[in-house]
Amino acid sequence: MQSDLDYEVVIVGSGFSGIGAAIALRKLGIEDFVLLEREKAFGGTWVQHAYPGLEIDMPFFVYSYPFEPRWSWSQLYPTGDEYRDYTRFCADKYDVTRRIRCGCGVKEARWDEAANVWRTTLESGEILVSRYLVSATGLLVVPKLPDIEGIGDFEGKLIHTARWDHAYDLDGKRVAVIGTGATSIQLVPAIAERVSRIDLYQRTPIWLMPKPNPKLSPGFQRLLRFAPFTQRLMRWAMNLLVEVVFGLGFIRYKSHPGVFRFIEKKLVEFIRQEIPDREMQEKLTPKYAYFCKRPSFSNSFYASLRRPNVELVTDPIARVTKRGIVTADGKEREVDTLVCATGYQVFNRKCVPGYELIGRGGVSLGELWEKQRFQAYEGATVPGFPNLFLYMGPFSTAGLSYFTMIDVESRHLTRCLAEAKRRRTDYFEVRREAHERDLAKVRRRAEQTVFAGNNCAGSNSYYVDAWGDAPGIRPVTGFEHWLNSRLFPLSDYCFDPAADAS
Repeated sequence: MQSDLDYEVVIVGSGFSGIGAAIALRKLGIEDFVLLEREKAFGGTWVQHAYPGLEIDMPFFVYSYPFEPRWSWSQLYPTGDEYRDYTRFCADKYDVTRRIRCGCGVKEARWDEAANVWRTTLESGEILVSRYLVSATGLLVVPKLPDIEGIGDFEGKLIHTARWDHAYDLDGKRVAVIGTGATSIQLVPAIAERVSRIDLYQRTPIWLMPKPNPKLSPGFQRLLRFAPFTQRLMRWAMNLLVEVVFGLGFIRYKSHPGVFRFIEKKLVEFIRQEIPDREMQEKLTPKYAYFCKRPSFSNSFYASLRRPNVELVTDPIARVTKRGIVTADGKEREVDTLVCATGYQVFNRKCVPGYELIGRGGVSLGELWEKQRFQAYEGATVPGFPNLFLYMGPFSTAGLSYFTMIDVESRHLTRCLAEAKRRRTDYFEVRREAHERDLAKVRRRAEQTVFAGNNCAGSNSYYVDAWGDAPGIRPVTGFEHWLNSRLFPLSDYCFDPAADAS
């Protein structure tokens, strides 16, 4: 029995992945789709994650769609505001904006085996029927609050950087910041001059790389505008550099540990150059290998720690009181504002996929991953979940740029859809044999990476899940991943709903 379709494709998420998927569909000739966004405005992480000092930590020429380079960036590492504008520009230019429904959170998506369609239930109760479902919610969805006794009793202002309150005035406030990750290193320098005091609580130090961020001159912007190949050359050069460092240092860490050890040596020199105090140098120096935690970049974070109104606190937090924070040594530091720069929940049941996804036989994707570890063929598809495509699925990201992943996954998606159309069908499902083969390859290669052994002990890395896997990173080079998206055997998929893909 066939069901009437509301859309051919439902895309969940309207960040760069969702917009990238929509653009890929339009290039394939598919116009009947909708993007569902749970927030009031589209744009994903760059709209919600808007704390003071927000900048991208990759150069503009790699952190943008390869098919849509921009010449008007203000600096080498653009601001969050610029990326929010870039999101809107791309959605408008490629006629995606009018297809986005904001304020439409997804409660559940369920595969209807009788009709071979997806039924997506919104939080409002509305049900949308589609032939295909693309999950593009990303990883940075559910903010992670620290599990600290008494945090709910704090009577001052409590803010998570993922949901910044722009109406709140920080000027002259006593501020506690929990966390020293990629967010904190941008936030602290941005607010240090405005507040009366910052107590910065560090559980684990991070490897911090220098980040020279020059403004782009009008002349250079004109070069980018009228010679767009310049930006492509810069992208290729950066990707080549990363392929060498990532390929040898991360993927083949076991046989080439010297690559990351050289980087670690240079970063220790950077700490000593920026921080004159020996005791603080020791506190800021990680005891784990480079890349165990997300690499971070800043030219201003260490300088902010030298300010008289900024204190680095490394004693463990014992509890939060009504007025401040008590550390393990019994000292209480009273504050007006408590900022949690503690990131997001990543690769656990609450955030991936972020809503209930039910496949064939009533199997929950979240439960499947919880019981059998995170897995997906080429990071994109899972047996038992026909016509479902994942962006930022397990083991989907390789190399430098998130936008490279979007390009890779979009090519994978459109190859599946084009082949289904060629066969005059509207069904695809990865074969279990192909999925198991890919998973075995990923796990075998993971044994050679920096995450193997005890290299990352004590890093408290969100890269590593409860199983000890690192599903956020695919242990292949970016070029190999790019190539696989264009050359994977289409025979790895079943295009007949009457056949058994298992």
